[in-house]
Amino acid sequence: MDLRIALTALTAVLAFLFFLAVLDQWRTRRHAFQLVWALGMLWFSIGAGCEAIGALAGWDEALYKTWYVTGAVCTAAWLGLGTAFLLGKTRFGYAFAFSLFLAGLFTFLTQQRQQYPDAGIAPILYFGVAGLLAAAIVVETYFQSERWPAIAAVAVVGASVLALVLAATATLPAPGYAIDPSTDVPTAAIMPGYLRLLTPFMNVTGAFSLGFGALFSVYVFMPKKRVLAYSLDPNQKGDVFLFNLIISPIAFVVNFVASLPGAFRAMTSGDVSSRVPATILIAIGAWIPAVTDSLNRFGSTQLYGIGKLAAVVFLFAGFLVSIDVFSEFRIPFTGVVLRRRRPEPAPDDRSGADAGVTTD
Repeated sequence: MDLRIALTALTAVLAFLFFLAVLDQWRTRRHAFQLVWALGMLWFSIGAGCEAIGALAGWDEALYKTWYVTGAVCTAAWLGLGTAFLLGKTRFGYAFAFSLFLAGLFTFLTQQRQQYPDAGIAPILYFGVAGLLAAAIVVETYFQSERWPAIAAVAVVGASVLALVLAATATLPAPGYAIDPSTDVPTAAIMPGYLRLLTPFMNVTGAFSLGFGALFSVYVFMPKKRVLAYSLDPNQKGDVFLFNLIISPIAFVVNFVASLPGAFRAMTSGDVSSRVPATILIAIGAWIPAVTDSLNRFGSTQLYGIGKLAAVVFLFAGFLVSIDVFSEFRIPFTGVVLRRRRPEPAPDDRSGADAGVTTD
């Protein structure tokens, strides 16, 4: 077994163990984000497992299609959806809506550049659906509804089911799979264009959701130095709210940068919530496969294997650090508790007000 196959197999095993651990935490705590993240890790494990099996025993069409749907399409988006459910009681919905709209736009522009002959109306359809769902999320977030993650789920789950149906019914040219001859890594070269366009749609949504989610969580839970004041409280006058919404990205960046020294001191002294380092690690871990899958899609497969392993390591580390995911460490599906976590600091009051944080 060569090094690449060993790395891929190790990635699949680690991701599956991770899936079991997070699923076990969901079994007792019943937080939606835990279940969604667990499923994201299951797709990760299946995708990596398909690569290991294909490298060892040879590829066939069914294995190739399973790899594409789980690994290339679903993983990053489901992890990003988990972040949406984690931050469902905040106004992170605005950021997720932007991620979804950006994904639709990028998908449309990808078709303009690549000109897949069999894409049909798919790029317009994907862009239109992304825009409508993004608008619905904005409305729900504005009215402080905690239902906006359910709309985000419509986008991700719907696209996942669509990818499964399209892959199952697609007719692929012989031999039914495509492998990079220089690295033996599977590529999407023979997938029909309407299916290939789901890759940027899902990966951009997931990667940006995780990236924005990391920054948002850090901002909410770190000590604050508030240089520029703003509020997203919907009870203010419409023109005032619109002004605050427009300047909020600038104010966010300024306040975030100004607060970094104090946040670093709090982190080194252990006085900051585990959500801060955890979400950063999770975002890095999800960005890596989003980048490597996208590079793979455009024919660059050199970093694919090592990128997958690095991703699962970062994700596992982030989830282990977060008290949201692991409130206690135990042997999965048993009552044997190895260690319980201590309560952590609440969000900074002012950052929570900016973010629209609500409590149980």
